[in-house]
Amino acid sequence: MQDIAAQLHDWHTTGRPFAVATVVRASGSAPRGPGAALAVDAYGEAVGSISGGCVESAVYESCQEALASGAPVLEHFGYGDEDAFAVGLTCGGSLDVFVHPVVPGTSPGLDAAISLLPSAASVAVARIIDGPSALLGATLTVTPSASHGSLPLAHPMVTETREMLAAGRTGLLPLGSATLFVESYVPPPRLLIFGAMDFAAALARIGRFLGYHVTVCDARPVFATRRRFPDADEIVVDWPHRYLDAEAPRLDARTAVCVLTHDAKFDLPLLERALRLPLAYIGALGSRRTHHDRLAHLREAGLTTAELSRLHSPIGLDLGARTPEETAVSIAAELVAHTRGGTCLPLTTTRGPIHHEQA
Repeated sequence: MQDIAAQLHDWHTTGRPFAVATVVRASGSAPRGPGAALAVDAYGEAVGSISGGCVESAVYESCQEALASGAPVLEHFGYGDEDAFAVGLTCGGSLDVFVHPVVPGTSPGLDAAISLLPSAASVAVARIIDGPSALLGATLTVTPSASHGSLPLAHPMVTETREMLAAGRTGLLPLGSATLFVESYVPPPRLLIFGAMDFAAALARIGRFLGYHVTVCDARPVFATRRRFPDADEIVVDWPHRYLDAEAPRLDARTAVCVLTHDAKFDLPLLERALRLPLAYIGALGSRRTHHDRLAHLREAGLTTAELSRLHSPIGLDLGARTPEETAVSIAAELVAHTRGGTCLPLTTTRGPIHHEQA
């Protein structure tokens, strides 16, 4: 729901009822994954999307029906259904969509969710989507330090939801006779780019497009300037390894590090530290000869074979890239594939679902 959080907040603060349709399960080649949402207000205005357009009309009608009845409902759309072509889901996948009417002021859990989501703080929203009819739509909203709803802090639903928030996971959670759908919203993942050069400027632009919080770091103040990196969220003038040491407590398993300095006095101390941190992705620019020399120095510094195997070097996929922009696409493609479990092969040569299951 976070993509449409601002609009939901506006409707909520004016007391306007609305219904939210959320993808809670997706399989096969379904176009969007769990958490994608579409909302319809009492006047028929719609925001968001749950399928890229192919089942929007059917879901829009379900939202209107939920608003009229006041009852939540779990809908299923799949290619194998008799009405597959009627709803337009011809991609071969299937979607389970939970349609939830919302009346401002009637649910502490939902009220808290609508209030907190636009803030981009860490928050998880758990809703009962299957089970006893009297419990359908019951909502709990938790942050790392508080919970909002009618359940005590020690309740298993609170504990399980907070654990999913800590892991940044969105998905289904069985709990007794009920099934919860937990949506975890955490600050955007970080992309740390070391080396203030033209390749870094292009990578900062595409990294921000992909939803990363982008930091460019370089020890040379003449190069690390806002004018050269307008798309970076942060620009830091510091020695790369010293900055990484300072930031280490705030980095997590979603953080990506791209080392583009191409200078051993910057690269080696930085990589020696980065490869020992639990980061999502670590890549370094350079030729194959540079890569082999780099590995030799890192082995001398005591890094293990397992630690060295985490290094993506030379960085990026073989796209034949030459320009900074093409190189940035090459690096970003490898980062996406590594994050999502992609094969890096042309889709024409692969079999099975196009969209990989959410991690």
